[in-house]
Amino acid sequence: MLRLIVLLVLFVIKSVSAQDFQGVAIYSSDRKMDIQLDSTRVNSEMQNQIQEMMRKQFQKEYTLRFNTNESVYKEEQTLNPTPSAPGVRIMVAGSQSSDILYKNSKEKNYAAKREMFGKAFLVKDALTSYDWKLEDETKKIGNYTCYKATATRTVQTQRSVSINSEENTSEPKTEEVTIVAWYTPEIPVSSGPSTYWGLPGLIMEVSDGNARILCNKIVLNPKKKIAISAPEKGKVVTEDKFEEIMEKKIKEMQDRVPRGGENSFQIRVRG
Repeated sequence: MLRLIVLLVLFVIKSVSAQDFQGVAIYSSDRKMDIQLDSTRVNSEMQNQIQEMMRKQFQKEYTLRFNTNESVYKEEQTLNPTPSAPGVRIMVAGSQSSDILYKNSKEKNYAAKREMFGKAFLVKDALTSYDWKLEDETKKIGNYTCYKATATRTVQTQRSVSINSEENTSEPKTEEVTIVAWYTPEIPVSSGPSTYWGLPGLIMEVSDGNARILCNKIVLNPKKKIAISAPEKGKVVTEDKFEEIMEKKIKEMQDRVPRGGENSFQIRVRG
């Protein structure tokens, strides 16, 4: 309890004295993959290729530009192409990924620009309220002392694998996932990578199920003032409406694309 009070006081003091506080944080993401294909239909070499493709889908770099109350999270373009295999297509369903994600911790809302099959959407909704539990454990990330926080969320997972014309879709499963975040009060902003926020300091690392995001570099108060603004272009929808449209479009695409051939695969991951 005493540590919580000290952290909150430290955060408030730094926030009051940092009205023009700005910074840039660079994050990298990764994810453990657990897709197992039928060994009687997919040889070990193809299995390895597919696993590598899926792993690369989640190995990305992001930039978070932030001030005291606002932030913009954006995926950086890479020159390294994702490996591919003939006849294999991987679809990752979920609302976590955005071209541009603007968060406002003071107003507790966000605006996310997302592209889906060539059409731009602007998702506007309230930020997720994480019920964070502040822990006593600490560790260093770079030069910053970080504190541990945990929360839980309920997710629905599903795997769909099509080989040639045969489809094997797992039943949707609802499970509780523990989120582990590491934040530093030394950077007095209640923000972090992706949709994570709500802690008394910048979130430097987060593990959420099989996914992990880690901060690799921070620049505080750069000489050139950072412009932070919400995206404005795209069809405005809520998060639930976007999910509904996405599910419908993916099903339409699956129905339109013919399946067949010796190495024809479609793998869809949700959750």
